[in-house]
Amino acid sequence: MSEEEQKTDDVDGSSMGIMSHLVELRDRLLRVVISILVIFLCLFYWANDIYTYLAGPLTRHLPEGTQMIAIDVASPFLTPFKLVLMLSVFLAMPFILYQIWGFVAPGLYKHEKRLAGPLLASSIILFYCGMLFAFYVVFPLVFGFFTSVGPEMVSISTDIGRYLDFVISLFFGFGLAFEVPIATIILVAIGMTTPDQLAEKRPYVIVGAFVLGMLLTPPDIISQVLLAVPIWILFESGVLASRYIFAERLKKDAEQAAQDQADEEESSTDKSSVYGDDYDVVDDPAESGQNQGHEEYEPLTDAEMEAEMDRIEEAEAYEDEDEDDDAYEDKKSTGVDTSADSKQQTVDDGSTKKDKSNIPPKPEDSGP
Repeated sequence: MSEEEQKTDDVDGSSMGIMSHLVELRDRLLRVVISILVIFLCLFYWANDIYTYLAGPLTRHLPEGTQMIAIDVASPFLTPFKLVLMLSVFLAMPFILYQIWGFVAPGLYKHEKRLAGPLLASSIILFYCGMLFAFYVVFPLVFGFFTSVGPEMVSISTDIGRYLDFVISLFFGFGLAFEVPIATIILVAIGMTTPDQLAEKRPYVIVGAFVLGMLLTPPDIISQVLLAVPIWILFESGVLASRYIFAERLKKDAEQAAQDQADEEESSTDKSSVYGDDYDVVDDPAESGQNQGHEEYEPLTDAEMEAEMDRIEEAEAYEDEDEDDDAYEDKKSTGVDTSADSKQQTVDDGSTKKDKSNIPPKPEDSGP
């Protein structure tokens, strides 16, 4: 088979692979739409009864003689229709997630499948628990508070459309908040953090829970607190669950970290032992603050520093002069013609006589 034919076969194979995935995606989306439509058709006959049940937490706290109203012309029909459609999506969510899982699962490893399956099932259960918590715990408290704090001359008549929007936002917020343990376990599973690190960030999590409650709930302090507290509790449960699920891996990581630290300390000890016999480590008197018989360390002034630099330059000048004299004597002793060097030296001596006259006597080596 030629190279061009092989490339053509590769392109055809990749195209067929993409097309097969697109066909599978289309089939699964059709199944999702059909499932939602079937549930919707089954529930639409009881749309008004379902809305009446949903409005129960509010209507039980309304004053006598008051009832809910419909501001828009089409609200009596569209509001129950919208409620049944949203309820159909919520009820079909397990089947929807199953279709998503069936599309994604072939590309996962076995250990990823073992982890993703329970997380997917638990995420569905936690989302439903969040909605039930909002309906049976939060709604009675929130609506009982709202209907009791208004002025006496105000007649409470809530619009059915706005009430539906209000409760849907609470359902979504509490359902999403109850997914915190799943998010915690996923973060630990992918190695982005550890349960101990999450426990150290507890104050920030508490503040973030109240901020999230402010964003996901209507602008009232009761629903915000009722959402923030479960988020905090669910965060703690997620930390405990991650410690239990990944206990073996966390133990291995801790042992590896301890081994690495021990190796690093051993290597640093070996390096210090290599140089320990040749050099004595002493403390800087200026840093230790102890005199120990030595004079107190004081930095040089600018004048003293300049004088020290001049002394070093003079010493280097004497060394250069001694080197030139030694080189001349070596050439002379070996029989090399030094007439040119003697002339040059004579010229140099004449030109530098004044400079040498200004050079002070060579300092004696006084020792360290």
